[in-house]
Amino acid sequence: MLSDEEILADLEKLKTIVAAHKAANAPHATKPTLIDGQELETFSNIPRNLSQLYDLGMQAGERDFLVYQKERYSFAGTVRKARQMARVLKEDYNIHYGDRVSICARNSPEWCLSYMAVTILGGVVVPMNSWWQGPEIEYGLRDSGSKLLIADSPRLNQIASHLDDLAINVILIKPEANSKYAEFYGLIEDRVPLSDTEINEINIEPEANASIMYTSGSTGHPKGVLSTHRNILNALYTWNFVKEVNEILRPELLEENPLYEPAILANVPLFHVTGSHAQFLASFVYLRKFVMMYKWNADQALEIIERERISVLHGVPTMAWEVMQSEKFAETDLSSLRGVQSGGAPRPPEHLNLILEKFPAKAIPGLGYGLTETNAIGAIISGAFYSARPNSTGRPTPPVTTVKIVDEQDNDLANEQIGEICIKGPTIMKGYWNKPEATAEVIKDGWFHTGDIGKLDTLGFLIILDRAKDIVIRGGENIGCAEVEYAIAEHRAVNEVSVYGIPDERLGEILCASIMLMSNAKLSAEELNSFLRTKIAGFKIPEKIFFQYEQLPRIASGKIAKKELRQQTLVELSII
Repeated sequence: MLSDEEILADLEKLKTIVAAHKAANAPHATKPTLIDGQELETFSNIPRNLSQLYDLGMQAGERDFLVYQKERYSFAGTVRKARQMARVLKEDYNIHYGDRVSICARNSPEWCLSYMAVTILGGVVVPMNSWWQGPEIEYGLRDSGSKLLIADSPRLNQIASHLDDLAINVILIKPEANSKYAEFYGLIEDRVPLSDTEINEINIEPEANASIMYTSGSTGHPKGVLSTHRNILNALYTWNFVKEVNEILRPELLEENPLYEPAILANVPLFHVTGSHAQFLASFVYLRKFVMMYKWNADQALEIIERERISVLHGVPTMAWEVMQSEKFAETDLSSLRGVQSGGAPRPPEHLNLILEKFPAKAIPGLGYGLTETNAIGAIISGAFYSARPNSTGRPTPPVTTVKIVDEQDNDLANEQIGEICIKGPTIMKGYWNKPEATAEVIKDGWFHTGDIGKLDTLGFLIILDRAKDIVIRGGENIGCAEVEYAIAEHRAVNEVSVYGIPDERLGEILCASIMLMSNAKLSAEELNSFLRTKIAGFKIPEKIFFQYEQLPRIASGKIAKKELRQQTLVELSII
């Protein structure tokens, strides 16, 4: 494990690398750019827009790119099909610069091709939550002002009764028999792809709108996060820069396996930034094979890792945990893996210890922190830094992102002081679609106020304590649910856990925990309480504990559905 002195030495090396890239004519060179009145450092030698990003794939034209069940498309084939669909959208559906097009479907090659086609034209792609029901889809279509919906049959069936009122065109992915709607591949068959000249004439500027991604929202309707081409591209090249820095600092661990091409297992929904940005779009930068799963299943994931020689296992933390618990884990060839990465939720330190113990030494663990509003950028940690700081989500992602902590009056706080996490940089959204007041509430002087509570430690590593609204205040004491979850997860009988608060007449709130036990394991509340007394303060120990052997419910991104668990508890205890 790295000592603080060794970490400081590496951080000094990092400063030197960042400075060298600023001065060099390299892909990661940066320059000051004025964006919405704010001067921000941005990458200067990267594609101007997403269309130019896709063209990078032609450097590996004949290599496999999109892989889904029995479907397999090369980089060149993918770009060609996307340009064919771009012509269809332009000539048959009158989609032009700034027009919104919604995609509502499970992960598939057609989903990826649709995203590419819309953004090639300078249109605004609207990736919708495929778990939404009819009224929610209708809201998204109306709110975004979409001219066209690209959907698969289950999602189309959800919205069918609303289509007449919406008066919207539909393209269908994998239709049921005798559908009256045009089918995706049927439309592009024999169509001439848009040429370089035609695409260049569109002249998509870096500040052009590129996507509207809806946040899940804690109350009321979800908000549409509007991002530009520059926002997204700076996110992709931030990850690329971090990868290059890690290779410089730890070259003996991070080189790709020379026997296999880079490949990532696409195991989260594409309508979230983890799926669309960190997995799909970043694959054009890395010239990386993108292997999609029909549905998350740990056993099937292991089979795909071995068959497709996956180099990156990436997703929410529970996925790596479930893979390690699979009976097939020990017998699977994992030699191609070079990363076990996650984002979207905290990872208990005990999970990290298991990853280091069970995965091959060159499968480096990593964790990232970001939000839809920041295009998934905020902080990142991996390898030796992660082992030394297991409770951290890393340092602000270099070289164009800044993080600070503020109090309730927006005063900057020093390291080790707890407050709200704020992020600044060129990946911050343009704003909430059609919601200027909501935008002004969270973006102040260029800083995005995340609503997350945390601190920067003495060396500048970010430690997330909880969502501001998820802090449980018990008798005047603030309790971070994540800290309690970490402690409970260390018990060997615990498979997964979610901690939350419920109302209490005397204390205001009390803590509850819903726990999935390991199969064949037994654990009582008394035994767990005894275990926890050695880990956390007594007032942090949950007063209500619910055990089960079934997996805890999930939301669409794969995270545990904490709100649903809390609601179930309120009903069970007759509080509502």
